[in-house]
Amino acid sequence: MTVAVSPGANPALVLNADYRPLSYYPLSLWSWQDAIKAVFLDRVNIVSEYETAVRSPSFEMRLPSVVSLKSYIKPARNPAFTRFNVFLRDKFECQYCHATEDLTFDHLIPRSRGGQTTWENVVTACSSCNLKKGNKPCKDIGMWPTQMPFRPSIHDLHNNGRSFPPNYLHDSWMDFLYWDTVLEP
Repeated sequence: MTVAVSPGANPALVLNADYRPLSYYPLSLWSWQDAIKAVFLDRVNIVSEYETAVRSPSFEMRLPSVVSLKSYIKPARNPAFTRFNVFLRDKFECQYCHATEDLTFDHLIPRSRGGQTTWENVVTACSSCNLKKGNKPCKDIGMWPTQMPFRPSIHDLHNNGRSFPPNYLHDSWMDFLYWDTVLEP
């Protein structure tokens, strides 16, 4: 009997050689196809498997649910400045009104007035607050963020990320992650 496996199903959690996830944000996942390819290229060890298998006329293999790299990849010391990381630093809420929908960047010192797109000048803002503030500095309109922007450490982002686990966590991943509950798909 052949098992049909959908391309988005059965992702593999990817661990570094020290058995820590390569990343939490986003969670380091590979498609089952990429995980199998890495197994055959001898780049990973299989740590855990799904019950689901793929088959050909001469071969059968259970899909890996957790793999670890054979070669250690040194993690970045400082997080990259990305939209996602700014939102994560600010806990996915507008720094003016605490809304969690329709989030954007806001430059405290507007770009039109020489403001830079840096950790120290950008906050998360909802579209309404961003439009309301426009290209005015905070002091001119008395609109101040709850938390002043700062350059976060990897530790800061990991701590904030504990409040935002992925939508799906397989049981076999739990020994390698810090989220307390398994969320249903």
